[in-house]
Formats: sequence, structure tokens, C-alpha cells
Amino acid sequence: MTHVAAPDSSARSTFDALLSSEGRQLLAELRDFDPADELTLATRLRRDHPAGLVSAALGQARLRQRAVAKFGAADAARMYFTPNGVEQATRTTVATWRARRMAGLGIRRVADLCCGIGGDAIALAREGIEVLAVDRDPLTCAVAEANAEALGLDGLIEVRRGDVTEVDTRGYDAVFLDPARRGGRGRIFDPEAYSPPLSWAIAAATAAPYAAVKIAPGIPHEAIPEQAEAEWVSDRGEVKEAVLWFGTGGAGVRRATLLPAGDTLTGDTGQAPSGAPGRYLYEPDGAVIRAHLVAETARRLGGRLLDPTIAYITTDEPAGGAGPDAAGSPYASGYEIDEVLPFHVKRLRALLRERGVGTVTIKKRGSAIDPDELRKRLKPSGPGRATVVVTRLAGAPVMLLVRPLPRPPA
Repeated sequence: MTHVAAPDSSARSTFDALLSSEGRQLLAELRDFDPADELTLATRLRRDHPAGLVSAALGQARLRQRAVAKFGAADAARMYFTPNGVEQATRTTVATWRARRMAGLGIRRVADLCCGIGGDAIALAREGIEVLAVDRDPLTCAVAEANAEALGLDGLIEVRRGDVTEVDTRGYDAVFLDPARRGGRGRIFDPEAYSPPLSWAIAAATAAPYAAVKIAPGIPHEAIPEQAEAEWVSDRGEVKEAVLWFGTGGAGVRRATLLPAGDTLTGDTGQAPSGAPGRYLYEPDGAVIRAHLVAETARRLGGRLLDPTIAYITTDEPAGGAGPDAAGSPYASGYEIDEVLPFHVKRLRALLRERGVGTVTIKKRGSAIDPDELRKRLKPSGPGRATVVVTRLAGAPVMLLVRPLPRPPA
């Protein structure tokens, strides 16, 4: 692994202290610490260790606890993080999916540009892929290098500090680009304001045999280049990212991938038919909606939209029969409809009171109502549970009382 040459700074010096034997010992002691005991613990530790090192170790321990959700307990306990690194890193399930797809394409060497703390580089290396990981920030590079070493992957990951626009990627099978999409004022929505701009990333991608460019899930479809396959990825029902793929032979394809099962959907991106509500309601996964594959999901379910502008699908029969969706659809959550009524808060409150409902799940689409505010106005009370869907039907506001259907096996 190439060692990162960086100018001296207090942040880098503090991080280097964490890598010392004393720093590692402190982190080991803090592995399972309770934040509620932090003051008492800090006071005790400062008797035997420099105050600055104790503060740095406590900060790193807090970051490791936050990182468990993305990296899992085992890896998070060994890795190193920065606050921005935890926030912006790809979660392991998503990075692993992408890395396995690259490995399946026969890719053996990847230039990971804007590598951050190394989450994607780690996933690639675990698939046996050699990685050049590049970032311009000295501390971020040091963290990425420490993470590769901590996980025993430094033989496959080379970390290099530099400007990604100046990296020669010839000789690599693929490039992976993750432009920065946050600035001093928060999220950046203009793709040309990414760092580096999306236009540069696309030019670099098309110059390589294969490429993947990470983008914001909300990117307008018209901003997606014709030669790219666009994939939206959700993990346990939450949309995590979108990726533009180049060189895969999927120009113009729109794909929705649902983790952890790995179900992946392509097909009709047109407009689904709409009609009257049937007995069942299906809510497509967010990745399906972002990929404009609601019509494909409706076709597979044999359904129609409740409203032409809203992604709720209704059917007369439960999803089933012959074909890939025999046990239901992995791409949509199903509900059985009990009642469809014009939206009226007092009427809904009376219905819930009659049924002794104290726990209400409120779902909405195509409505400006705030679910938390509505729940307060309903004043639910009792042992029962109910799910209420607030939406539109042929342009008119309605409320549906529904019951969740069992999810198909993963």
C-alpha cells in the first residue's frame, strides 16, 4: 500500500495518535462504552493518558457506534471514521452488491475516485479486486489507509492523495466515481455542482472499459446520459443511492434493485393504466418508483393505478398465479382494502374509535397532510391496530383502511 504524504495538521496529528499503541489500547477499552458514562469514564482515563488523546478516542468510539448501522458491528469496531465519513460512506450491503456485480463482469482492477474513508474500496477488495483509492483530503486518505490495514486488505488497496481529475486510469478495468454531493450549505442538487461535476465524471466513465458513477437518487431522468444504465438501490425498503453504469451493454435501461434479497427489476417505464379500486392495494418500493418502473410492477401484478399521477397499484385478486410473482411481489408491499371513503378527519376518528384502535400507521402519497399531525387529531385509543392510506382517487382525496398482506419469502 502507498503511504499518504500529507501536510502536518492538528487533525492529522490527532488521528496519528489514535494509531499509536496507546491510542489503540484506549479504543479497545472503549469498544463497548456507554455514552451515558462518558464523563466518568473520561475523568478516569485522563489520569493515565493525555487529555487530548482521551477526547479523540472517545470521539472515535462514538463514531464507531454510529457506523454499526452501515458497516456492521465487527467491521465498525476495527475501522476508523471521520464525522463526514460516517455520514457519506456507502453502507456495506450496497457496496457489496456493486462490488459483486463488478466481479461478475470480470473486472479485476478498479480506480476508485473520491474514495472517502474506503467503504467501496473495502467491498471491492473483498471480491478479490485490486483498487487504487484516490481522494484529495489528507485526513480522509489516512483514514482510508488505516481501514484497509485494519481489515487486512492493504495488499489489495493502494491509497493515493491527489486530484481525481489528474489520475491516469489507463490500465484499469473500471473506474468507480463518487462525486461529492454535499457543500457548505448541505446537499447539492445540481449535478454540475458536484465535485467533480457530473459531466466530467461521465467523460471519465465513457473513457474506461467499465464504469460506475454514484449519483443522487433524485436526479432527473433527463440528466441521465443515453449510453448509461441507471440503477436505483434500496436497502430494506429505504432508497440509498443511484448508480450510472457504463460498458454493461445496458444503455437506456432503468433498473431497481432491492436489498438484502438482491431482487432486480427492469422493464416498462411508461404509464400504467388507472381505474377503480379493487380489493387489494400495492405500494411499490421507492427504488421502483425512482426508476419509473411502476408500470412494469403493475403489469406483473395484473393491476392498475388508483390515480394516474400516484404510485399506488390496485388489483382485484391478490398477486399470485404462475410466473415470478407467484408468492406476491418483492417489488411492492401489499394490503387488503377494507374500506375506501372520502377523506374526512371526523369520520376517520369515529371509525377508529368504533374499532378500538389505539395504534395507527398512516401512509400517504399525493396528499399534503402531515401524518404526525393527523395522528394527533385522531386521538387513537384502544388495544387495536390499523393502517390508513391517505391519497387521491381520480383526483379526489380519499382514505383507505387496509390490512397488510404477508410479504413473500426472501
